[in-house]
Amino acid sequence: MNKKALLLFVLFLLMFVIFAVRLFYIQVIDDSYKLNAESNAIRKEYVYAARGSVYDRNNKLLVTNVAAYDLLVIPNQTAAFDTAKLAELLSIDPLRIRTRLEKARKYSSYKPSEVVTQINQRDYASLQEWIHYFKGFYIQKRSQRSYPYIGAPNVVGYISEVTEGFVQNNPNYIMGDLIGVTGIEKSYEDQLKGQKGVRYVLVDVHNRVKGPFSDGQYDTLAIPGSDLISCIDIDLQLLGEKLMQGKRGSIVAIEPSSGEILALISSPTYDPNLLVGRKRSKNYTQLYIDSLNKPLYDRALLAEYPPGSPFKLINALIGLQEKVIETNTTFTCHHGFHFGSLHVACHCGTGYPIALETSISKSCNNYYCSVFKRIIENYPNANLGMDAWRKHVMSFGMGNFLNNDLPTGRRGFVPSSEYFNKAFGYQHWKAVSTISLGIGQGELLLTPIQMANMAAAIANRGYYYTPHIVRSVGGTVNENYIKPHKTTINPEHFEPVVEGMHKVFEEGTARASRIESIQMCGKTGTAENPHGQDHSIFIAFAPKENPTIAISIIVENGYWGSRWAAPIASLMMESYINDSISRPELVQRMVDGNLDDEYNKQALELAARKLKLLAK
Repeated sequence: MNKKALLLFVLFLLMFVIFAVRLFYIQVIDDSYKLNAESNAIRKEYVYAARGSVYDRNNKLLVTNVAAYDLLVIPNQTAAFDTAKLAELLSIDPLRIRTRLEKARKYSSYKPSEVVTQINQRDYASLQEWIHYFKGFYIQKRSQRSYPYIGAPNVVGYISEVTEGFVQNNPNYIMGDLIGVTGIEKSYEDQLKGQKGVRYVLVDVHNRVKGPFSDGQYDTLAIPGSDLISCIDIDLQLLGEKLMQGKRGSIVAIEPSSGEILALISSPTYDPNLLVGRKRSKNYTQLYIDSLNKPLYDRALLAEYPPGSPFKLINALIGLQEKVIETNTTFTCHHGFHFGSLHVACHCGTGYPIALETSISKSCNNYYCSVFKRIIENYPNANLGMDAWRKHVMSFGMGNFLNNDLPTGRRGFVPSSEYFNKAFGYQHWKAVSTISLGIGQGELLLTPIQMANMAAAIANRGYYYTPHIVRSVGGTVNENYIKPHKTTINPEHFEPVVEGMHKVFEEGTARASRIESIQMCGKTGTAENPHGQDHSIFIAFAPKENPTIAISIIVENGYWGSRWAAPIASLMMESYINDSISRPELVQRMVDGNLDDEYNKQALELAARKLKLLAK
């Protein structure tokens, strides 16, 4: 036998041995193929993992699970059935069953698809008695979310079924799986969802389960999701939502020493349980089409406003850092800032020379227009001055994403020299061209969480921690949130600014909101609004020394800062620090305060403008 023939013989022999060994393994050792061979009598069921629970910072349960059931169908196993009866058992329209069955056939004739999900205990009991009449249909147990507190929907978020397009790009999910859509549910989806198990059961011709297949040796256990400890204080959250009734706006409260978000309130709000169960789609639609109140829009993270007078604190700090002012530098206000024909009005009511601390407590526009002008003119040209100013501002976390664990957000906007070069033309603008930035107006836009973070950075005298909503996952802390971010301002410059903020409560614009038991520091603001009444703004922290809470409050169309935002802030801080409130009459006044007339007026004016534009 020549070498070629020998080689060919060896190859054929080797192939025969491989096939023989593989066949022996399949038939004798590995009997998993038996499962496929007997698939007409075996049903594969998924065992859904319990989604992790969510607790507040004091271990109060915010999100948990309750039992629910899904009705599934395997299209190629169905026979003629009474659609009307099945619809009656499920309390739904028969058309919905036919539609879902047709969709299931298009998806796969041999894979299970959901017909109705999240069936409650009552409907499940009725369906269980009749299920054997509906060949190819079966019930699968799972859980659904439950929210013990009627509040914090933007914090905890909600879950929904995955779409077919999502499944195609994410093989770890199958049709019928639930996924976090907003809030903590979305941000921590991977940690919360756990891992599905699989169970193989024997069924008879009537689709009744007769027992486990092969004593369950091919079954896998579900692995529950991890529990989360959030940073939220649910009592503080609910108080804030109560105080914001009848108003649009937001409250963000942060613990300065950690960056933990104590409260994240967007108003108007809604009951998170509305987006659970079979009525979720209907309820979601009603919330979504509410274009006036926008309850699904998280104002605390997404709304952008000119910060108004609270931003004067930043310009004071930059002025001190750039050495264009000292704490004893004075300016005299003559009803505002004047430069040629330019006039920025002021209502501080001084008319005499005032220094830094008084300028904060009286909120003098002239003082901060003058400081801003000096900052920009401290450089050879406005381009260099503007970019130096912008660098300081952005060191406080403004004008950019905060890189936190919240699933949504906005950058805000801090203008640069490049922006003004495009707007005015290079070399054709100077400090007074952008003077409104000195009082937190003009092109400047911040989100409420950025304003709260600004308050936390001042409370810490020059640094902040990344604001975050979850404290730990399964007992593990995210190390990214324990590293401080330093601002460009030296620590010694914060003390006079803090003292000025303290005077805001003691003798300034928030005098009516002070209390004896806590030394509070704050700054009122009235942000101009081109679409209606001005916004009421306030930032604050307390106590003055070793602060435990920093806060920003915005009440849309709330006139001025001391009218709504400052009283609400003082109540929130008192409640958190003292665990009680000594001014029930103020609470009631805030709760009863309703701005619906203002919002309706604004809506009518907007509608009139649209009609006018259409008529042109």
